Amino acid sequence: MNCAASPDSPILQMNRTIALVGLMGVGKSTVGRRLAARLNLPFADGDHEIESAAGMTVSEIFSTRGETEFRAGEARVMKRLLEGPPIILATGGGAMMNADTREMLKKHAVTVWMRAELDVIAERVARRDTRPLLRGRDTMQVLKELAEKRYPIYAEADLTVDVGGGSHGVAVEAMLAALRKYAEDRASI
Repeated sequence: MNCAASPDSPILQMNRTIALVGLMGVGKSTVGRRLAARLNLPFADGDHEIESAAGMTVSEIFSTRGETEFRAGEARVMKRLLEGPPIILATGGGAMMNADTREMLKKHAVTVWMRAELDVIAERVARRDTRPLLRGRDTMQVLKELAEKRYPIYAEADLTVDVGGGSHGVAVEAMLAALRKYAEDRASI
């Protein structure tokens, strides 16, 4: 079944942004675009929105302004997106680490932690050299450090969906099933 959700879908009736959280390379942008198409909702990629607002790439922001300024801009962009109409939002891997952004996510979105094994993520991020946190460092070591810091925060998400090493289509189906169940459970309260 590859059709968009019907207007009476419990997922769409939630009338909330669906925010995808998780480590870099887990597939938030790719799966998010497909999920948005299936639910007939707009899609926004947090990193692309930050680049648009700053007029430079994430890598350029990190190298010229530093991570602290990147995170401040990220928080402003997340606030703007979360206060807008419902969308599918692919957050940056570190967005949820900001306490204010986390509160905005809780208030305005259903958060979905996209979780995958670190070796799967390492293989994916090795395909492109666009990750400032990985430059000149051992990929697996960085991912382990990030997982140690971020997983307890990601675990605060409304839903956790294991996306593993399968196809993006399988990940979308798993997310749709989890979102349907979440929406149905909330509707019965």
